[in-house]
Amino acid sequence: MAGIAWTPQTSMASDLSGETVARIPHKENHTGHGVLLRDAIIGFADGLTVPFALTAGLSSLGSSKLVILGGLAELFAGSLSMGLGAYLAAVTEKKHYEVEELRERREVKEKPQAEEDEIYDIFEQYGIGRSQSKGVVEGLKANEDMWVRFMMDFELKLVKPVTKMAWIEGAVMGVAYFFGGLLPMIPYFALHNVTHALFTSIGITAVILVVFGYVKAIVTGCRHKDAAWSAVQTLIVGVVAAGASYGIVRGVNSAEDFSACR
Repeated sequence: MAGIAWTPQTSMASDLSGETVARIPHKENHTGHGVLLRDAIIGFADGLTVPFALTAGLSSLGSSKLVILGGLAELFAGSLSMGLGAYLAAVTEKKHYEVEELRERREVKEKPQAEEDEIYDIFEQYGIGRSQSKGVVEGLKANEDMWVRFMMDFELKLVKPVTKMAWIEGAVMGVAYFFGGLLPMIPYFALHNVTHALFTSIGITAVILVVFGYVKAIVTGCRHKDAAWSAVQTLIVGVVAAGASYGIVRGVNSAEDFSACR
């Protein structure tokens, strides 16, 4: 059987001179999972910094068992909290959209002239006058659903949430938080000396923070120079959080020891 060469389908259109020209479909490479990527980034970033800072602080007390128990408690509680928070945020966003859509639909029915003027105002923001946009406005007025949708998109700038994604968003953020927080805790399971485990955890977390900061920026479309700066920023945030937690716990513990000696 002879091979078949695939070629893009073309459509025919007329230019201003009346001549027929071929139009090749244009496909843009945009990701369709921006919300899930955002949830994964937030969950993993929080998981790397918060449990790591907590375990670093608890390690100043000198007990590996205390670090593991405290870290696991925070890890599970944090994962559930982040997951439920993302789920509730998605549900609330959906409800907010529905309320605004209902209000907009009522305004279209009760105050059509005012809503029509708002459409012209929107086009004027893009430098399109009334005479140029009149055809589009008349087309929107003929279809109430499209009119309401246009106002939601361009006046209120609200994107209709995907209902079935709410629990997925929660699961993605919760799981990302769990794995992000579990990585810095691995040395405490493997090493009995809490000080050695702390420094090993710091080394592992520092590498992960740099890689995560760089990859996160690349995935979101940044240049390599900006990605390198993102890696440095992510590392700084983790170091500051861990250092602050370690210093606070160590300071509180020292203060208690000082009070007990008096």
